[in-house]
Amino acid sequence: MFEIIAVTNRRLCIGGEKNFLNQIEAIAAAGINAVILREKDLSPQEYEALVKEVSRICTEKNVRFIPHSVTVVAQNLGCKYLHLTWDIFKDIAQSHPASSSISRYRAGVSVHSIEDARYAAEKGAAYLIAGHVFETDCKKGLEGRGLEFLSGVCEAVKIPVYGIGGITGHNIAAVTKTGASGACLMSSLMQSTNPADLVRGLRARLPG
Repeated sequence: MFEIIAVTNRRLCIGGEKNFLNQIEAIAAAGINAVILREKDLSPQEYEALVKEVSRICTEKNVRFIPHSVTVVAQNLGCKYLHLTWDIFKDIAQSHPASSSISRYRAGVSVHSIEDARYAAEKGAAYLIAGHVFETDCKKGLEGRGLEFLSGVCEAVKIPVYGIGGITGHNIAAVTKTGASGACLMSSLMQSTNPADLVRGLRARLPG
């Protein structure tokens, strides 16, 4: 099944950060498969408090919860999954090759080249997020790497690959043809007044 994953950015929520948990509630109930709690600007203490709230919502809605990069928080709270930036993943892989956070969790990593993808897969990543595929407001002024890039990543590794960046109802069907296991969305879900309708519309565009 082609998965739809929400990547959070509380500052994009309509009405501001105060509505973030309400938005997560709506997103988790919308038929998505996972939530990656990004929020890189928070302190470890602030992030841990948010993890508790968001993981509770995800558990209630039977949605996979994935904390982002903070290995200590993931360990403290018994998280099963972890998403890492490329730099953090590479540092862990080089510093602790035998018994690292990569092997303790189902750890995914963000990649931006086929070479990165191969390296991450060799070092034990459970999945990859590859992007950005299309032009997106989150990467203003930067041209998308395109569907050929995403196809190349999918062909280079045997683990699941998820596309990210500018994916909408207009292009999600094309994303499925690359071999990707799913798509990650940030802005559209964070800013949606009706995430259920948004996700329903995306799934309606997927090949039968």
